[in-house]
Amino acid sequence: MDVAVVFLPLCGAFLAGFFGRRLGDTGAQLVTCGGVGLAAVLSVFIFAEVALGGGEHTVPLLTWIQSGTLDVAWALKFDTLTAVMLLVVTGVSFMVHVYAIGYMHHDPSIPRFMSYLSLFTFFMLMLVTADNLVQLFFGWEGVGLASYLLIGFWYDRPSANAAAIKAFVVNRVGDFGFALGIFATFVLFDSVHFDTIFKAAAAHAEDHMTVFGMEGHALTIICLLLFIGAMGKSAQLGLHTWLPDAMEGPTPVSALIHAATMVTAGVFMVARMSPLFEHSETALMVVTVVGASTAFFAATIGCVQNDIKRVIAYSTCSQLGYMFFAIGVSAYQAAIFHLMTHAFFKALLFLSAGSVIHAMSGEQDMRRMGGIAGRIRVTYAMMWVGSLALAGIPFFAGYYSKDIILEAAFGAPSGVGRFAFWMGIAAAFMTAFYSWRLLFMTFHGAPRADEKVMAHVHESPAVMLVPLVLLAVGALFSGFIGYETFVGESREAFWGEAIVVQAAHDAIAAAHHVPVWVKLAPLVVGIVGIALAWLFYIRLPVLPGVVASMFNGLHRFLLNKWYFDELYDFLFVRPAFALGRSLWKGGDEAVIDGIGPDGVASASRELARRFGRLQSGYVYHYAFAMIVGVAAFVTWFMLFHLG
Repeated sequence: MDVAVVFLPLCGAFLAGFFGRRLGDTGAQLVTCGGVGLAAVLSVFIFAEVALGGGEHTVPLLTWIQSGTLDVAWALKFDTLTAVMLLVVTGVSFMVHVYAIGYMHHDPSIPRFMSYLSLFTFFMLMLVTADNLVQLFFGWEGVGLASYLLIGFWYDRPSANAAAIKAFVVNRVGDFGFALGIFATFVLFDSVHFDTIFKAAAAHAEDHMTVFGMEGHALTIICLLLFIGAMGKSAQLGLHTWLPDAMEGPTPVSALIHAATMVTAGVFMVARMSPLFEHSETALMVVTVVGASTAFFAATIGCVQNDIKRVIAYSTCSQLGYMFFAIGVSAYQAAIFHLMTHAFFKALLFLSAGSVIHAMSGEQDMRRMGGIAGRIRVTYAMMWVGSLALAGIPFFAGYYSKDIILEAAFGAPSGVGRFAFWMGIAAAFMTAFYSWRLLFMTFHGAPRADEKVMAHVHESPAVMLVPLVLLAVGALFSGFIGYETFVGESREAFWGEAIVVQAAHDAIAAAHHVPVWVKLAPLVVGIVGIALAWLFYIRLPVLPGVVASMFNGLHRFLLNKWYFDELYDFLFVRPAFALGRSLWKGGDEAVIDGIGPDGVASASRELARRFGRLQSGYVYHYAFAMIVGVAAFVTWFMLFHLG
């Protein structure tokens, strides 16, 4: 059962990918959905055995690398953290697989798409069950590869190709830091196995090491390098630019990447490494500041975007910020709790957006929607459930998980906890505003699409709606069901040794004793945000245009995403292209080819051309050449042999 839960999606991906033509579209859908669905069922049993029953264990598979003191085994680690991630990844992935049957039914490459989805799921499962850093890095890079394939699935679109390359390149930046962190970990601990590292962490708490000629606290250096990898994969401020462009992929891809899989890999990895991060106040502070800044930054952009999928994408970026600043104040359990609830309602929002796009004949711009609430009632209701959960309205899932993060940040003993709290409160206000802005622009008001599009607006088929309903159940009840177990009084017994928190850092314990106004603040700002969205887009729909005109510079700044793409284009892309062009023209063509292959070929052609002129075909030319030759020979003979 333990091995099957990981490798069943790989079997489905293999069959659909290599035998898709023989299986046909339906056959490919059956093997992939069946593999992931069975893995989801097995995950429930594993969760019951490991997380609820305390049956933590490791399943060794084979020896992978053995070189000197580097001994890397291929093994599957099952503890509470793994069990939770298995449940989330397989559950949401199965919903996305089923949804894709309806959403992609017109696509000519269904087996390839389903194969990519299952391959993505396999790599994510390999990541969360990793027993060591090298195996985790294998899953990490596999997820990056699969995301490249999925984002660029419609390869006939230049924008999709560019988005796939962008995601791949930006993630390589973070992955370079992650790889250096793995190397540094091996240098310090002489091992990459989690159990060995975690047991020795306290003994190396005061060690120093030299990196790039600079000496520093060893665990701080390792944690910061690992966090750089997490920043890339989880789209934190600075390495976030790939995430919105990933919307170029089909909507099921957006849901899979943004809900339970790729973007949460960084959160999982940092939570897994909690025994190391707990020994570095500096690393925790950096994680807190970056996470809080990301939550605020992404929320500001989400308030002005017009593409329905991009609004939800920036919402994901913002919610990941919440998870990271929860980790930064040592509320790891709260971060994973929010990861779990967020997976349900964010997948619900993305798939509901896909249902809207399906109904609107492919239209994604909210400015060309409106007036469709009565025509797609189920999708409309599902979007409400997802938005209520995202905004943290009682008693939906986000209310429990997001509020405990904010309360933990306020009660944390770290100096940056209050900064994270206020950034989170501001982001909560904007989250409520842009969520209902999306709802009102998409479903309410006068229809803004042309008559031809409006005439074809229709509800999605049952194969797309059933996953929405099941995800809505998770968005409704997962917070209430999981609160006590994940972050309540029984959390220590539930998590066991999967997450380590020093007693002085226990922000969740402090969260339960914060003032009442701290507990009420997220709800108040959420209601104010909803009311403001109603005022702007229902009561006085002229207000958005007026405000945008009054604050034209700020609106343009936010609409252009704080100009990060333009800044990176100026600092990195253009210089890289200029350097590449100069090396190509000046180095490769002028020097290497000019002197080497091209130069030799050119000289040979010139010599051949000159010698070719001697072959004129006239007898008197040849006679003259013979006479000159004889004269030269006689002259040489007389000078050197008779003289």
